[in-house]
Amino acid sequence: MTFNFKAVTDQFVNEGTFLHADPYGEGHINDTFAVYFETKEGRKYRVILQRINHTVFVNPDGLMNNIYRVTQFLKEKIKAAGGDELRETLTVIPTVSGGLYYKDDEGSYWRMYVFVEDAITYQSIRDEQDFYNCGVSFGNFQRLLSDFPTEKLIETIANFHNTVKRFEDFKLAVGQDKAGRVKDVGPEIEFAMKREKDAGQIIKMLQTGEIPYRVTHNDTKLNNIMIDNATGKGICVIDLDTVMPGAACYDFGDSIRFGASTAAEDETDLSKVNMSLRLFEVFTSGYLSVAKEFLTEKELYSLSVGAKLMTFECGIRFLTDYLNGDTYFKIHREHQNLDRCRTQFKLVSDMEQKMDEMHKIVRRYSN
Repeated sequence: MTFNFKAVTDQFVNEGTFLHADPYGEGHINDTFAVYFETKEGRKYRVILQRINHTVFVNPDGLMNNIYRVTQFLKEKIKAAGGDELRETLTVIPTVSGGLYYKDDEGSYWRMYVFVEDAITYQSIRDEQDFYNCGVSFGNFQRLLSDFPTEKLIETIANFHNTVKRFEDFKLAVGQDKAGRVKDVGPEIEFAMKREKDAGQIIKMLQTGEIPYRVTHNDTKLNNIMIDNATGKGICVIDLDTVMPGAACYDFGDSIRFGASTAAEDETDLSKVNMSLRLFEVFTSGYLSVAKEFLTEKELYSLSVGAKLMTFECGIRFLTDYLNGDTYFKIHREHQNLDRCRTQFKLVSDMEQKMDEMHKIVRRYSN
């Protein structure tokens, strides 16, 4: 698909003349481009232009209001601390009419951000320091937003971490058996069914007020952190599309799920799959170095529980999709979703064995 980038970029406030646009990054949801401009004085600069996937994000207006409100709130905190608001959070560039996005004649939704220069993202964790920095970055993100009024945010994807709803979807998939695969995955179905009561743990704590709603990122992977070229530390959390109200342990737990595993998400040799207590400690130490100042006792307890629950939720989502005929998650080979499910369930089982030690680590770094 080709786009008239000049026509689109003309709709946004900028001081330069359009030069060219190139695909940018490795995201799979939105179409992302680096767009280059030149000022009258000959200075060249670039911005990020994205075409929002409005099939996934069905409410672009609510989505962009979320992002704007959160980033403006962050900017105030960053300025008060003497930081650089243009590098330490995203900056939405408005349209010439004052909007947060532009809808073209083809029905596509576009947004523009200031480019965070002199920083890089990594697609995978290279060493323990990366994972520690990941913990610090997402812990600081939650800390800065700990007093943000979450009622001002919408759910950009309905029921995203509603594990009770995810479990109901799983049971429906078992009952319908659309792809005729139920007969082949008896052990996996049994594993999930035995843990049905676990699915509602965090939802119940939120609903009863045992833990508060927080601003959560909901995609806490290393590649959503801009790493400063000079310091090697996380400087800016990006990809704010799934920012919405949730539990602090959602972000903590999803980071552990992907970052503390000793194997790939679709590893077929389950003997290689474990949750590394060392990596759990590395992330926890980074996260709590900044997050312990605002988390409640109940939230601290929920962190390890959240690691297990986010992993379990992911496992049942993979299994649900496999039972439905692989219609949601992209696969590159037969049975990949089943293999993904099995790795998540192996991690869940391993976390259950290590839960006491995980709680001890959290307590150690929260004091």
